[in-house]
Amino acid sequence: MNNSSNKRIVKNTSLLYFRMLLTMLVSLYTVRVVLKTLGVVDYGIYSVVGGIVEMFSFLSNTMASASERFFAFELGRNNIIQLKRTFSLTVTIYFGIAIVVFAFAETLGIWFLNNRMVIPYDRLESANWIFHFSIMSFVVTIMTIPYNSIIIARENMKFYAYVSIIEVVLKLVIVYVLVIVSVDKLKLYGFLIFLIICTTTFLYRIVCQRNYAESKFKFYWDSKLFKSLLTYSGWNLFGAVTGVANNQGTNILLNVFFGPVVNAARAIAFRVGTIVGSFSLNFYTAVTPQIVKSYASGENEFMLNLVFKSSRFSYYLLLVIALPIILECEFILHLWLKESSHYITLFTQLALIYALINSLENPLSQAVRATGNIRKYQVFVGLFTLLLLPVSYALFKSGFPPESTYYAIISIYSLALFIRLPVLKKLVNLSISKYLREVLWKIMLVTIISVLFPLLVKFYIGDGLLQFFIVSIFTVFWIIFVVLFFGVSKEERKMVFVQIKNRLKFNA
Repeated sequence: MNNSSNKRIVKNTSLLYFRMLLTMLVSLYTVRVVLKTLGVVDYGIYSVVGGIVEMFSFLSNTMASASERFFAFELGRNNIIQLKRTFSLTVTIYFGIAIVVFAFAETLGIWFLNNRMVIPYDRLESANWIFHFSIMSFVVTIMTIPYNSIIIARENMKFYAYVSIIEVVLKLVIVYVLVIVSVDKLKLYGFLIFLIICTTTFLYRIVCQRNYAESKFKFYWDSKLFKSLLTYSGWNLFGAVTGVANNQGTNILLNVFFGPVVNAARAIAFRVGTIVGSFSLNFYTAVTPQIVKSYASGENEFMLNLVFKSSRFSYYLLLVIALPIILECEFILHLWLKESSHYITLFTQLALIYALINSLENPLSQAVRATGNIRKYQVFVGLFTLLLLPVSYALFKSGFPPESTYYAIISIYSLALFIRLPVLKKLVNLSISKYLREVLWKIMLVTIISVLFPLLVKFYIGDGLLQFFIVSIFTVFWIIFVVLFFGVSKEERKMVFVQIKNRLKFNA
């Protein structure tokens, strides 16, 4: 990485990690209070019913990825006129998608909710309210994506972090309101979440329209550009369907076979996995614009170097957080929720393992998306990962327990990595041997060494608060030591020490 890009990524990553740390702390607190206030059944209902609408959110995620790529690409070429046209056209496309999804959700979605979901009869009305609020939240969110994408493409992570802090504060207010108000809390929770989404949407639009000229909508139509956006988004959509199957399709299967109590356990595990996994996603949010811009400007070697380094460093950062939680999961969940269960503990541990494996996917996907030629990648990887849903169904039908779906997703996504590499070799001339040597081998070595000694420490110390502190602190410092001496190159180690030295000088 060159110095200017390196400094920009470090600065943006620092802001995003501060945002993520605050979000994580508040999310862990709010989940505990919301679970206690709503109860296990209502919390499970919110998870699975809101999940139906999240099945449609893959459309917004797909278009978000497309708009971020096209915006960053034009910025890399310094073509502001084309950037304005692309923005206006994406807003038009989003509006059309929002109408289609709204109509689809309010017809087929409502039918599925009332005729196929396993929901107690006395909570069915509240479930319908949650569904309607979730649909409206989706419509508002999808119209926000072009503005959000501009902020990310412009690498304005400062504002991105500020909006997240406001969102976190509002979620704390929701927790207080839920506790003191004596109405149907499930309905109220859905309504208040919808209000938060509206608030953050308003902030994104106002700041973009005041600071970035390209974010002022003016109807524009270009058939060629529309085709490019639609083709890219269409294949990206195919890949996004696999994510829906993995997250929400599995949630529905768990509901059908095991009921809302298991949904609640999975919802808690999924929330923990998402929060912890977001640490690597925040790193990618800072790196992604650089990957796309470097490809657009013809710096392919720099782009691949960035992909390799971001893969390793994001995995290491995630490992520092995930491994102590995996080792002390039962104690942490009991301390956090007061009451836990076997399913919650096991689901959480497996969700964190999956988050570690899945963290390797994002930089590879971003390199493919930078090229705009994503058809083969999405077909090969998408078809393979889509096996999760039929495999999970077959396992449940054969009498296997709920956690078997996690073993399936861990296995499938581990194998999917080896499908991605040949495609990337053809698209961006990625060296498979170099990737295996510099990324996969190093993170496997770091992971094995990082796990062994903390397990021995945990084995020889008794249960309780003392064990939690000793194992957690030892694990964190041990992983840092292992990473510095086994997981990075000499140059990278020197760079880390220089950064630490500079920070200490600055603080002094």
